Amino acid sequence: MAEPDPTDRPADRPGATVAEVLVPTGLDQTYSYSVPTHLDLAPGDVVAVPFGPREWQGVVWEVRDRVSAGASNLKSVARKLDSPPLAPNLRRFVEWVARYTLAPRGMVLRMALRGPDHDEPERMQVGVRLVGPPPERMTPARARVIAAAEGGLAFGKRALAEAAAVSVGVVDGLVDEGTLEAVGIPPPPIAPRPDPDHATTALEDGQAAAARALVGAVAAASFGVTLLEGVTGSGKTEVYFEAVAEAVRAGRQSLILMPEIALTGQFLARFEQRFGVRPAEWHSGVAGRRRERTFAAVASGEALVVAGARSALFLPFRTLGLVVVDEEHEAAYKQEDGVHYNARDMAVVRGQIEGCPVVLASATPSIESRVNAKRGRYRHLRLDSRFGGRALPSIAAIDMRVDAPERGRWLSPRLAQAVTQTLEAGEQALLYLNRRGYAPLTLCRACGHRFQCPNCTAWLVEHRFRRALVCHHCGHIERRPESCPSCGVADALIPCGPGVERLAEEVAERFPGHRALVLSSDFPGGTERLRRELDAVAAGEFRVVIGTQLVAKGHNFPFLSLVGVVDGDIGLSSGDPRAAERTFQVLQQVTGRAGRGDTAGRALVQTFQPDHPVMKALVSGDVERFYAEETAMREAAGLPPFGRLAALVVSAADRAQAETHARALARCADPPPDVLLLGPAEAPLAVIRGRHRFRLLAKTPREFDLQGWLRGWLARAPKATGSVRVAVDVDPMSFL
Repeated sequence: MAEPDPTDRPADRPGATVAEVLVPTGLDQTYSYSVPTHLDLAPGDVVAVPFGPREWQGVVWEVRDRVSAGASNLKSVARKLDSPPLAPNLRRFVEWVARYTLAPRGMVLRMALRGPDHDEPERMQVGVRLVGPPPERMTPARARVIAAAEGGLAFGKRALAEAAAVSVGVVDGLVDEGTLEAVGIPPPPIAPRPDPDHATTALEDGQAAAARALVGAVAAASFGVTLLEGVTGSGKTEVYFEAVAEAVRAGRQSLILMPEIALTGQFLARFEQRFGVRPAEWHSGVAGRRRERTFAAVASGEALVVAGARSALFLPFRTLGLVVVDEEHEAAYKQEDGVHYNARDMAVVRGQIEGCPVVLASATPSIESRVNAKRGRYRHLRLDSRFGGRALPSIAAIDMRVDAPERGRWLSPRLAQAVTQTLEAGEQALLYLNRRGYAPLTLCRACGHRFQCPNCTAWLVEHRFRRALVCHHCGHIERRPESCPSCGVADALIPCGPGVERLAEEVAERFPGHRALVLSSDFPGGTERLRRELDAVAAGEFRVVIGTQLVAKGHNFPFLSLVGVVDGDIGLSSGDPRAAERTFQVLQQVTGRAGRGDTAGRALVQTFQPDHPVMKALVSGDVERFYAEETAMREAAGLPPFGRLAALVVSAADRAQAETHARALARCADPPPDVLLLGPAEAPLAVIRGRHRFRLLAKTPREFDLQGWLRGWLARAPKATGSVRVAVDVDPMSFL
């Protein structure tokens, strides 16, 4: 029997149907295709359709009969793809996100599709097993490895080395001797079923009360939002694990969103300890065939728990019973390119559409979430003390105007002395500085030349470990020259200010003989290296840790007793209306890493503004006063959550084109009396990746129909031509 012609037209066939297909591209409309008689299509089916010069993946949004569609001479759907269909709730979610963000539906749909099939197999881990005789030269270390490898099972190299308390080099040596054999270890299963009763945790009274409330919400199987606020080390994770366990018992799926899922090896290990298996993971590090398998396991309901980054919100859950947003205050939940959305807010929407509870967890909740709790929109559960009766760290400010470091150094005498005392006691110290690289600026002391990115209005950051100058906005890299490119003078280039690499130099000079580690996301090795290093810090292998903001994100370092904040003022001087809140959150989080083990913790914050409300709140521990004052300031200014903001960023390859279009936009805005329109003005980062940028900012009352007004405005606006692009950001988090 001949295969049907995919270009077959239904014009003369009675009962022919038309499928409205949404294609995952930058378009908001569906396109009409005739449905061949051999295909039985329903809304949500994933299909292949001819689109322009090639074939595209798309989703059937609606199926109608040809007469009512009024269509003729339509192209046909090529075929139905073997991919899980998009359920009605997920299609509603796509529509909702598109309406709220003003993004084309096709762009939102792109995040909900698994992408094209990948033929490459998953990467197989190389392991070892005991197969041969003992080596001719036996050492105690080798004997421990052989004892640990008995039984004929295959072990990962690192796991075997850790079990035997030796280096990986000892394992490699036994492979060379023929005692151990290198073998392939297949990748772990995608979604083994978690055991809700595998290792139940003994909760304290406060934790138990909060857990009962969350378990009740899951059992009720209805929508509601709970803000779970607890001081650092209070055991919030163990509390919401009980809600996850209840969902597993009921056979419903749970989604746990995390701001840096690729780095949270500790979280995955804690989950495995509680449930016996690891959750399915979904983030940028999961690729190829494993990504496809995870997608299918979520769609079938096999994956009962998914831990993921913000993109996991768009997975095709079959029976979603719980959504948890851990560290809900994190700015990393806001996507700043493509579709501008906040995963925390969209998680609430997904929960409402699915009819399941949502838990927002944080030690330092956003003001938006706190206000929602105060207004009764969210239930508010609090954990006011650390687990096990451990005390919160004592925090003190070091006034850098009085207790300044020596010239060319960055640690004040008081902080340096505290590190010395900590190391002498056999404990661990963390020095926090949220600046990657060696120095944020390099200039010539002969002529004053400063190294600037050729594509951005930003200084190049020196990375001495890489012997390079790097732009942190576009990725431009150039080699650090020996002489000034402007005046030609040799050995005249000097670094200005510290980064973590420069701080590491000072640590090596001040504290010789103590192992130190720099934790920064831009070092070679990627996610796996960072996970190993974080595990090593937690095991106490390093005495001094120098880190950027990634060390503040929920890690548990039981040997850490001192946190030193090298520059507590970073961020306070920006024009961001959330600057004080963000600085307070990150400093509260990073100082909260201290004293989580058996040793009391303390933190020292170097600052030139010891009287700033953020510093006073940190030192006094009066968190409620800080939140009350910051909330009152927001309310008086009509800023979120008491008002609404929307930013329009106009960019173009030519500055004049960008400015001209931005001014044309402003002229046709026609804002109502209660809408304040600011700009256009050149953005603080005026050029990024060679594109000149102008910003407009609209501020409206909370009850105002912001999206409706923006749609009308953009409809009246002149069309962007040439290289001009207009990006709309509702509820902006970045003002650069």
